[in-house]
Amino acid sequence: MFKTLTERPPINKINDFVWEIPQSYKEGMQVPARIYASKKLLDEMDLGVFDQVTNVACLPGIQKYAYCMADGHQGYGFPIGGVAAFDAETGVISPGGVGFDINCGMKLCTTNLTFKDIQPKIKEIVDHLFKTVPSGVGSKGFMNVNKNQFKDIMQDGVKWAVDNGYGWTQDIGRCEAQGKIEWADTSKVSDKAISRGINQLGTLGSGNHYLEIQVAHPDNIFDKNNAVKLGIKEPEQVVIMFHCGSRGFGHQIATEYLRLFLDNMKKNNLKVLDNELACAPFTSKEGQDYYKAMACAANMAFANRQVILHRIREGFSKIFNDTPENLGLESIWDNCHNIARREKYKIDGKMKWVITHRKGATKSFGPNHEELPNEFKDIGSPIILGGSMQTGSYLLVGTKKAEEETFSSTAHGSGRVMSRTKAKSQFRGEKLQKEMWDKGIYVRAMSMSGLAEEAGLAYKNISEVVDSIHKTGISNKVVGLVPIANIKG
Repeated sequence: MFKTLTERPPINKINDFVWEIPQSYKEGMQVPARIYASKKLLDEMDLGVFDQVTNVACLPGIQKYAYCMADGHQGYGFPIGGVAAFDAETGVISPGGVGFDINCGMKLCTTNLTFKDIQPKIKEIVDHLFKTVPSGVGSKGFMNVNKNQFKDIMQDGVKWAVDNGYGWTQDIGRCEAQGKIEWADTSKVSDKAISRGINQLGTLGSGNHYLEIQVAHPDNIFDKNNAVKLGIKEPEQVVIMFHCGSRGFGHQIATEYLRLFLDNMKKNNLKVLDNELACAPFTSKEGQDYYKAMACAANMAFANRQVILHRIREGFSKIFNDTPENLGLESIWDNCHNIARREKYKIDGKMKWVITHRKGATKSFGPNHEELPNEFKDIGSPIILGGSMQTGSYLLVGTKKAEEETFSSTAHGSGRVMSRTKAKSQFRGEKLQKEMWDKGIYVRAMSMSGLAEEAGLAYKNISEVVDSIHKTGISNKVVGLVPIANIKG
């Protein structure tokens, strides 16, 4: 087991926003490690990031580099913001490279409303959504599905929700992978995992999960043409963004397969520098079983976010006494953060299948990628990059450079600079809530301690993160979004 670092490793400057830890730094590294960040963000990263990204670089079958994005901070096994691709024939799959909240992700919908329209009703709409979109640890949704229905959800994701009246047909195409990972196999999921997830559709959960009402201020529009294509058409237009995943269902799947992988490491002749990186050959039975179970959790997360969108449409329709269609509650995009997918890239001049792990990182496809819906073919994949509840978020688009350099990956959010424990010791939720209201942000939370954990100062500067990935060319910023209301898990 590699000991915790006490000093930063040698880091070579590739350019102003790309940094490399050489392969010679640590015994067993198969490739160098690369960090995409400004010098300021790099200097602020905790030592655990460098330890973890170089541990990842030691895993069998890894291709090109082990990556960490500008929002990087220490996670479980992989750093948050970590990306790695492994040869599909000789490489591994690792639950630590996906995360416990499988397909934790973001969804964004637009409205035809402006700040002026919504300001008088902001408390009413937030209070209503706080009741109808449950948040917090162990929260349960309004839906009562049986085991067979839940298995259908595991198989079909967003399609199940739409087919059962919880969405519009066009919502399906406005999701990464059309809201359905094809290789899901419910026989690879335990009854215990099902029991944890079956009542959680339509819920936010806890931690850094949230539902936020935001405004696209004209001063924050960096690419007007692409903003229009992403649904931002009016000055001070209101949008809704939310962040959640597969909740206890994904956590149980990850936990069970981590234990299985640890038990089988010796049999598979595998060694890792950190047990949190427990892995299995991708082609092995246990590797394939996890891959299929992971897809089930990913589909549940897609469906979860779709059901939340349905509740948002219901809520706005009730408060504004109009139809969701007339209010312009159109889904723009849904993207994953925590997932592993089999993808094809050119490596050393040849096309190769790899298993790309994105842990707190987001897909960045350039224009004309085959996975993109027709409406986004000419601009690249939409990227929803969430910030803290006090600072704001961004919409970006993907690039060809990301496809070529980072296995179509970019940052997913602002990233923490302070642990939850430290944040709770420095901030008081009640005071934070009042300060936010004084600045025009109405916030509801399940607990004041949970709110303190999510203070803006506990996160990196979101604009610095976005500028870093924009200037590297692995995604291009389009719109900055300012919060006016927030529901915290």
